[in-house]
Amino acid sequence: MELSITKDQTRSTVWNPFFIKIFIVNVLISFSIQAMNTLSATFADHLGASATVVGLVSSLFALTAMIFKVFSAPAIDTLNRKHILLGAIFVLLISAFGYAFTRTIPMLIIARLITGAGLAFTTTVCLTIASDALPPEKMSSGIGLFSLGSVIGQALGPTTGLKLVELLGYKQAFLLFALILVLALGITWAAKIKYTRNRMFVISLRGVIAREAFVPTVILFLLNSAYAVINAFLVLFATKQGVDSNIGFFFTVYALSMLVSRPIIGKLADKHGTLKILIPCVAIFALAFALISVSKGLPLLLVAGFVAAFGYGGCFPALLAAYMISVPPERRGAAISTAYIGLDLANLLGPVVAGSIIQGIGYPSMWRVMIVPIFIGGIVSFLFRAGISHTQPQPHARQTAASD
Repeated sequence: MELSITKDQTRSTVWNPFFIKIFIVNVLISFSIQAMNTLSATFADHLGASATVVGLVSSLFALTAMIFKVFSAPAIDTLNRKHILLGAIFVLLISAFGYAFTRTIPMLIIARLITGAGLAFTTTVCLTIASDALPPEKMSSGIGLFSLGSVIGQALGPTTGLKLVELLGYKQAFLLFALILVLALGITWAAKIKYTRNRMFVISLRGVIAREAFVPTVILFLLNSAYAVINAFLVLFATKQGVDSNIGFFFTVYALSMLVSRPIIGKLADKHGTLKILIPCVAIFALAFALISVSKGLPLLLVAGFVAAFGYGGCFPALLAAYMISVPPERRGAAISTAYIGLDLANLLGPVVAGSIIQGIGYPSMWRVMIVPIFIGGIVSFLFRAGISHTQPQPHARQTAASD
């Protein structure tokens, strides 16, 4: 059965049939990727990698993700979005099979690089397709609901992945996630998306990077450099502390807590301003790392997950709001692209640096050292607060955009 976007579907309700399909696709992709991202680090350790190499394996997907984002933004705006999504899911499927049949670290690194190439497109194109199916007057609430798909994946993916490895082993676990991606591929194939080419495919620096968003990008880079270390090393740290696969519930607690923290912090940021919310959230995020560093079992780690949801989980949407108001509406794509470049750089460098620290002074000290970039992020927020406290888009930016 093929389903196309019609005017009635996009004007009446958020939960129209097309939106539901794309929402399900996004959940399936997020669930699989969150699980495989968590397992890639433990799998590297299983294959005998050092802590530095584990960090490298965990982070390398960000390299190809960052490279291919140069092409993803203009491609999504000019080419057939259904074909882009199908191709991106297929690339992720190849990487899933790569994990399943990997026997060496070099093979695992190749699979991670392939994952990054697929992720450069999937998140953005899913969000763009979903927005096409939303009533204009319900765009904000619809996008908010759509983002819950990623939260669901984050809540369930890592825990499920660790349990499957415990029960079936790595190969079978990765094959099951490949099967889930096949399901996402089938649902996407069944959706008929009308396509009309209205401009040529052109890559330009201004279309990828927004200079107005430089300050929030620096802050996001510093904060995500720390958060990326949680994804890379928390499971291995917990295992050495005697915690079994139940450590996956850290990610569940974190994701579920964000369902509470994000709406609350978003309203507070709207009322009091980005800076007054960002500084307390940075301090709370640092507290989460301090708790992890002294934890000896699962209970305190779960508390740290709850705290992190009000720390990094609060900083992220506050910074995204700063991105949105730093540029005029017609340049928001470039602003989001700039944000993801900052995220990818952090995902690339954070785990590698942390892995080197672990080899030198151990896990507990590493968690404490990673508080440093968090506090630097807070200092940058305060010193350059004008860069995250815009009240309206810059006039010259609006004029420049209009002349494109």
